[in-house]
Amino acid sequence: MAISTADFKNGMCIEYNGKLCVIVEFQHVKPGKGGAFVRTKLRDIKTGRVVDYTFNAGTKFDQVRLETKKMQYLYNDGVDYNFMDNNTFEQIAISADFVGDAAKWLKENDEASLLYAAEELISLEPQMFVELEVTETEPGFKGDTVQGSTKPATMETGVTIQVPMFIEIGDVLQIDTRDGRFIKRV
Repeated sequence: MAISTADFKNGMCIEYNGKLCVIVEFQHVKPGKGGAFVRTKLRDIKTGRVVDYTFNAGTKFDQVRLETKKMQYLYNDGVDYNFMDNNTFEQIAISADFVGDAAKWLKENDEASLLYAAEELISLEPQMFVELEVTETEPGFKGDTVQGSTKPATMETGVTIQVPMFIEIGDVLQIDTRDGRFIKRV
């Protein structure tokens, strides 16, 4: 569907120079002399890079429909990560390269959000908060209660995070996947 700069909205996805870009922000500018133009910040969906572009008012673009599907993570077969659509029970395999860093937050049977642009999978996001069990950490000692002190703990998915001294092996923790921060013991 063709749209012009007058139809821009933050979060909208357009195709520009053969790349899929999300509009981060835009500003219509009407100078005293000359024609109006639009300043934009576009984020390339594939690379994540944000670049400033300026367009003449009325420039046409192809809008790309973004769709988010919630899918359940089933298992890793050693090569691919396998997910299932809970509505259709259709299963898809996604390569480990594509999953990337999100793998450290994926636990079997958890949900993940898969973002599609025009039927092409473009990103995978784990849940914002996950609950993982501590599989390895140093024991906390009595009197080791210095305010704010932390120690490393390895979680069931293999990721290592910093946790308070009172956390022990077997504890289930809630973790923020955006920055790997310990939230609370569950």
